[in-house]
Amino acid sequence: MTIIILIVAVLVIVFGPGIWVQRVLDRYSVPADRYPGTGAGLARHLLDQHNLQAIKVEATEDGDHYDPEAKAVRLTEDKFSGRSLTAITVAAHEVGHALQDSDGYAPLRIRTRLVKATRGIEKLGAGVLMVSPFLGIITRAPALGLLTFAAGMLTLGTAAVVHFFTLPTEFNASFARALPLLEEHKILKQGDHRHASRLLTAAALTYVSASLMSLLNIARWLAILRR
Repeated sequence: MTIIILIVAVLVIVFGPGIWVQRVLDRYSVPADRYPGTGAGLARHLLDQHNLQAIKVEATEDGDHYDPEAKAVRLTEDKFSGRSLTAITVAAHEVGHALQDSDGYAPLRIRTRLVKATRGIEKLGAGVLMVSPFLGIITRAPALGLLTFAAGMLTLGTAAVVHFFTLPTEFNASFARALPLLEEHKILKQGDHRHASRLLTAAALTYVSASLMSLLNIARWLAILRR
C-alpha cells in the first residue's frame, strides 16, 4: 500500500504541474478572437514602446520563449497569430524576458548560462548511462559501474534543478514586467485581469513542468538497465 501511495505521489508531482499549466493555457485560448490584435502584434507593439526595435518577433515550433542570444521573442503559431487571452498574455510574458535582458537583469543572465550548460550536461549524462553497465562488466568492478550510473542519473536531473532554481526569473517576467505592461497599456478587457494572472503563473511554470516531465527519462533509463 505504501508503494502505491508513493507511486501516486510521484506521478502527481511529475505530471500535475504540466497538466495544470496546459489546462489553463487551453481554457483561455477560447474565444480565439477575444482581442483585436495577435500575440505577435502585441509583442511588437510592447517592444517598440520600450525602444527595443532591434528585438525580433518570430514564429517557432520549439515552444514560446525569449532567446537572449538571438535577441528574439519566439511564439508558437497559436500565440503568434492567435487573438485569445492566452496568446496576448504569453506574448507579454516573453516580452517581459526581453525587458529583463535589456535591463541587464542578472538572474536572467545566470539562467541563460545555466540552461546552456545543462544541454551539454544532459547529453553527457545520457552517454554515461549508456556505458555504465558495460564499464562495470569490463572492469569487473560493480561499484565503479554503480558510481558511473549514479553520475549519469544526476546529470539527467540537472534541467529540473536549474529551472526550479531560476523560477524567480519567470515570476519576475510575469508579475514585475508582463502584468504591469498589460495594465499600463490598457490591453486587458474588463474582467480579464484575474484570468491573466492565472495565465502568467502558468507561463512562469512552463519550464518547470517540462523539466519535471524530463525526469521520466530517468525512469526510462532505469527500465532499460534492468532488462
